[in-house]
Amino acid sequence: MDPGVLREKLTSLDGILDERRRRLVFAAEARALGRGGIELVHEATGMARSTLARGIQELAQPPVLSTSRVRRAGGGRKQLVEKDPALLSDLEALVEPGTRGDPESTLRWTLKSVRVLSRELHRRGHVISYPVVAELLAKNGYSLQGNLKTKEGTRHPDRNAQFEYINAQALAQLRVAGPVISVDSKKKELVGDFKNGGKEWRPAGMPEKVRVHDFLIPEKGKAIPYGVYDLKRNDGWVSIGIDHDTASFAVHSIGRWWQKMGRTAYPRSRTLLITADAGGSNGPRVRLWKWELQRFADRTGLTLHVLHFPPGTSKWNKIEHRLFSFITQNWRGRPLTSLAVIVSLIGSTRTQTGLRVRAEIDNGKYPKGREISDAEMARVDLRPDRFHGDWNYSIIPRTAKR
Repeated sequence: MDPGVLREKLTSLDGILDERRRRLVFAAEARALGRGGIELVHEATGMARSTLARGIQELAQPPVLSTSRVRRAGGGRKQLVEKDPALLSDLEALVEPGTRGDPESTLRWTLKSVRVLSRELHRRGHVISYPVVAELLAKNGYSLQGNLKTKEGTRHPDRNAQFEYINAQALAQLRVAGPVISVDSKKKELVGDFKNGGKEWRPAGMPEKVRVHDFLIPEKGKAIPYGVYDLKRNDGWVSIGIDHDTASFAVHSIGRWWQKMGRTAYPRSRTLLITADAGGSNGPRVRLWKWELQRFADRTGLTLHVLHFPPGTSKWNKIEHRLFSFITQNWRGRPLTSLAVIVSLIGSTRTQTGLRVRAEIDNGKYPKGREISDAEMARVDLRPDRFHGDWNYSIIPRTAKR
């Protein structure tokens, strides 16, 4: 049961029930919840676990008719926050993010466990144990939480308009049975017997042993996956590079997809629509990206329509959640001990919606630092779209070759 709902349900009885009946009602609720019920009611109401356990014992006994042992209103041990009014405010100041609290306190730069908080409160003159610190935090709406990724940086005013533009252009291309692909680099992976997140089924007590430290093994290097996802066919291609993630590597990967998969799937197409992120090796400001795309267009005779997602929105790129996420699921808990293992795991990725993936090692060299001169850029037949030509453009083949 949701703790908030339970808290609202039980605390609504405050002022109606005397101490004994309140104990029995809360105990009955804890018993009805089954395993863990005492803890749930304790967190929701603050009633002591021992009191709830005693109430459950009383419920198992014959009814007690006498009310002589009922505690009068206001009876019992006073709560710490009543005896020490400054306790709660000092505790909240210690756990509150931002600039509140003592800026000189070492707690601002340490893990704020309940034991550490208890020691700090002792230093400030409060007498409190760490279990009571945990109870006070829970009672006042605090809980252990991780980080939540929500900040995308400055939101571009044309963000939504660009999404709509990409969608409209992609639909138009699909209506004429033309290819639409989503491209991007996946996270680089160390090759070797390193820990890989997730778990896999193995005989009990026999986990696969991996290295303690993630230091590069020079003779094995890193794997650089660059993916191409075909939106119409639900197919994926991944080139596993071993050199550098440059624009040359990116476009070569697209070229391998076209040669191995795209050309056969779209034999009559004269256009290719590419959606890509706004950064990395395939960013709209990368001259080498456009120059390499021109060479690709010249080799294939394809007119390339390129659309970039607005800055800070890479998670909306289709390849992220239709291809890369499933590859990550498929190899979770498996050390990526060799390039052959990586290719095999990527190539065996399947989904219920019919995703199929091909993978291949790219042994090519793609050195960093390749600069495209103004003269070379002038030979790129680049046609900016009317809407945001910096994000949306076409590259026209300079030859009629196919």
